[in-house]
Amino acid sequence: MMANVEFDPQLIKRYDKAGPRYTSYPTAVQFCDDYTADSYRKFAEKSNQSDKALSLYFHIPFCDTVCFYCGCNKVVTKDRSKAAPYLERVHKEIALQAKLFDPSRKVDQLHWGGGTPTFISHDEMRELMAVTRQHFNLHDDDSGEYSIEIDPREVSRESIKLLRELGFNRMSLGVQDFNPAVQKAVNRIQSREETLAAMTAAREENFKSISVDLIYGLPLQTVESFDQTLDELIEISPDRVSVFNYAHLPERFKPQRRINESELPSAAVKLEIFKHCMDKLTAAGYVYIGMDHFAKPDDELTIAQKNGELYRNFQGYATHADCDLVGIGITSIGTIANSFAQNARTMDEYNALIDQGELAIFRGVEIDDDDLIRREAIMQLICHFKLDFAKVGERFKIDFKVYFATELERYATMVEDGLIVLDKQGIEVTSRGRLLIRNICMVFDRYIKPDEETQRFSKLI
Repeated sequence: MMANVEFDPQLIKRYDKAGPRYTSYPTAVQFCDDYTADSYRKFAEKSNQSDKALSLYFHIPFCDTVCFYCGCNKVVTKDRSKAAPYLERVHKEIALQAKLFDPSRKVDQLHWGGGTPTFISHDEMRELMAVTRQHFNLHDDDSGEYSIEIDPREVSRESIKLLRELGFNRMSLGVQDFNPAVQKAVNRIQSREETLAAMTAAREENFKSISVDLIYGLPLQTVESFDQTLDELIEISPDRVSVFNYAHLPERFKPQRRINESELPSAAVKLEIFKHCMDKLTAAGYVYIGMDHFAKPDDELTIAQKNGELYRNFQGYATHADCDLVGIGITSIGTIANSFAQNARTMDEYNALIDQGELAIFRGVEIDDDDLIRREAIMQLICHFKLDFAKVGERFKIDFKVYFATELERYATMVEDGLIVLDKQGIEVTSRGRLLIRNICMVFDRYIKPDEETQRFSKLI
């Protein structure tokens, strides 16, 4: 089980700069349009020479109402019929993508994200899974990690029963906050009863893991109000909890302009909310996995971390490090061989490419040997809070301390501040450093210069 996390407000304040969340390395900021559909085909061919399983991600962008805090790529509409033409094109993309990959490769992971995947009808859910199964090699038993994001306001007991029948065995529920005043301020009115009904149905249908998402830093939130939300959360006892920091960027995300900035908690209050959340969840038995993730001791994430098998990708922390990820739908990102690829971000662009019989790839990046080494170092730190120089050096045939001599010198201040222990064997992140793991990882990021202002990313806490 992970060691305790030491919460030092002054230290956190000093290190609280913007930086990547490292769901990929290189990050999406490095994606460029030199990477084309032809590039993707080349890497898919390389991918088939491996024995890796596949992971599929489907982006279903539709939402019935807009949540003011949201920064996702979405289509807000109450017209359910608008999903049909999009799904028709997704079916075509499934066929286009499947032609590139060896049909014998099993799909170990599958995820529907959004938007609101449960926006679509039951028949559309059935057809989407049937088309996927027609073109890709899905598991027939329950051994795959097949997950879906759920809006409890959008599902019935029948919906959850259907999802289980279709093969889903994990779900993530958006809650954000149970407080009615906070919900009204962000336009997400969702009763505790709706959330509990969805969770109860999922448990009755034997879903293997249920995760709940919270957000701190929303308007009208206080330590006391969030404490009540945590009490209700702990009572319903999900397997995992994600507690995300709200990044107020109204210049980038139009819905956020409808949030009253004067009602946002101060940076100091946000920090107190997060500290209280950390204390309360760990006292309730949850293990701090890292970043903003907590899990029960017997959850797959906790076990994977304990066994050194935890991984991080575009869905956050994951248990399968050995999959190539195929992204399907608008704005989806895939990881194929040593490359990242992203689909068109607007509906019109996506539709036009698919209608021409083309892949929807519009940008990406090829990962070079140096990226691979740095990605491994970052992955070890962000997933396991330690880095073994010899293991990475042996894997990539380098003398780690010589290769990263400059980077290791830059750790001097963090060593003095007690964030890490650095010796000849490697780096160990201390209890003081765990909340600042993104800072620690950024030292290995060649695309971020020391002391650079990185406003393209969210603040670390």
